[in-house]
Amino acid sequence: MRWLRLLLGRRQVQLDPERQEALLADVRNRFGAHAQLRFADQVDAVTRLLDGDDGLVVAARILREFTNEVQADLLAQAGELYRRTGRRPVVDRRNYRQLWKTVGPQLRWPLFALPCGLHPYAQVAAAVTVLGDRASRLVRVTDPKAPLAHLFEVLDLTAAGWEYGRVRVDVDAASLANRLITSARQIRAAMDDEPPRLPPPVRELMRRNNSVDVYDLGGNRVVGAINLGAELRPALLV
Repeated sequence: MRWLRLLLGRRQVQLDPERQEALLADVRNRFGAHAQLRFADQVDAVTRLLDGDDGLVVAARILREFTNEVQADLLAQAGELYRRTGRRPVVDRRNYRQLWKTVGPQLRWPLFALPCGLHPYAQVAAAVTVLGDRASRLVRVTDPKAPLAHLFEVLDLTAAGWEYGRVRVDVDAASLANRLITSARQIRAAMDDEPPRLPPPVRELMRRNNSVDVYDLGGNRVVGAINLGAELRPALLV
């Protein structure tokens, strides 16, 4: 009886909206592409800041705001393509991979330059980590379905960027992908009800078995490889 567990859990939740706003502003302003810290260090710092139930709520807000702005950016790009070509590509949040397959060379990968100032390798990676590491608490604070869906959106966009968006896979990109997969597994495992059906792009990635070179942060030397299909299958086939 998930509704009863969620109700009892919420009775134990004491949230502070003012603290949430302060946390979000702090995370937005101090971290990101402009910060004089490696992304890995930023993730560690933001993860420590997002403590308690308020931190969980802020982590979920970061993913929601980030994915909403990605959708808005891609809708604007689709509108521009329509004005230029007379063809309007379909922007489907459950399957961005299809969009990139169709018109990828004509799109700008939006994740690095959104108006919200949230960076995928800094604040977003930290939010993903917080939600996964504290998944057992997340399902008591809120309905986890929306954060899980947003997490899969970021994974879809990350993989599409590698394959169709000319995004070089460096150690920060591979780290984000690994965090997304790990947190998806943790959140799904914490859900009492059967987890939602996996979205189409994730199922497609799971059927694949190709490895992608991972470069150092300078982008000059291959330091490893990542196989998303091989990572996803044991994590999500439960």
